[in-house]
Amino acid sequence: MSDDDENSGDDIVTEEMLWERIPEVEGLERANTYYELSARIYARGQYDEALALAETARDIYAELGPVAPSDGLAQAYSAIGYNLNQLRRMSEAATAMSKAVELLRESKSPLAIDLACTLGEWWFGSKEFEKTVQCMTECVQEHLVDGNDSGAANDLHLIGCAQRELGNFTQALEAFTEGRSLFKKLKEVINVARCDQKIAHCLVELGDGKAAIIAAQKSLDVFVTAHDHRRETYSLLELAKAQIMTGLPEEGLIALERVLEDATDSDMKDFEFILEVERRIASALRALDREEEAAEIERRLIAVAEIVEE
Repeated sequence: MSDDDENSGDDIVTEEMLWERIPEVEGLERANTYYELSARIYARGQYDEALALAETARDIYAELGPVAPSDGLAQAYSAIGYNLNQLRRMSEAATAMSKAVELLRESKSPLAIDLACTLGEWWFGSKEFEKTVQCMTECVQEHLVDGNDSGAANDLHLIGCAQRELGNFTQALEAFTEGRSLFKKLKEVINVARCDQKIAHCLVELGDGKAAIIAAQKSLDVFVTAHDHRRETYSLLELAKAQIMTGLPEEGLIALERVLEDATDSDMKDFEFILEVERRIASALRALDREEEAAEIERRLIAVAEIVEE
């Protein structure tokens, strides 16, 4: 063993040593100490305490102004964001992370793009869909410039999801189609099928049932082959909707009954989803002049709807 190896233990800084250091240091070193403590306590899952320490680090970095490196202040904001995210304070987390991204982009830090992608996911989780689109559109351009097709494809998928939530189905379709092209280039089979399923949904909303059938069937074929039963169920729903739209109510009804069987087979039942499927079944039955069966389904759903939709 070399002398360096023998003395390596002397370089280990414990958490206790960090706490003892705080009264002895000022300025940048004090801010860095609070930040390091926050990181260690975050790793233990004590997010309230870690958040308070990260906020103290941020305040010190901010007070130092130009003396402190902007990356230090950005790291403090990102730490605040991660702790708020763990505390399920999603909107506040995204606001803090957006400040971190802004600072890192100003300093042209390579860390900016990864945090920006995280920020986009948080905006989506906060149902801030317009901010999601704005954030991820910047990420797409950066990833394409860097030649990162995988990153750009994932960005486009999230943009599509946000546009779909906003009811902008034409823009969502464009994003999913472009993302699909990149995923196909990368031979990411499941991700291509995920795009196809969402493309089918957009096409249904835009009234193009025939094209929706093609897209839904493509995604269904992949998920059946992969034995991905959860995604298979959602593709089957889009296929059923497209079939009914194009004047194939019998085929659509058969598909919906398969969807309902899958949805009710789980111990953790998604009653909102079950209600949607059952209502579509009732609609398909009416198209087949089976009014009595449709009415019975709707009567039966009243009790569930009173609980779920209140």
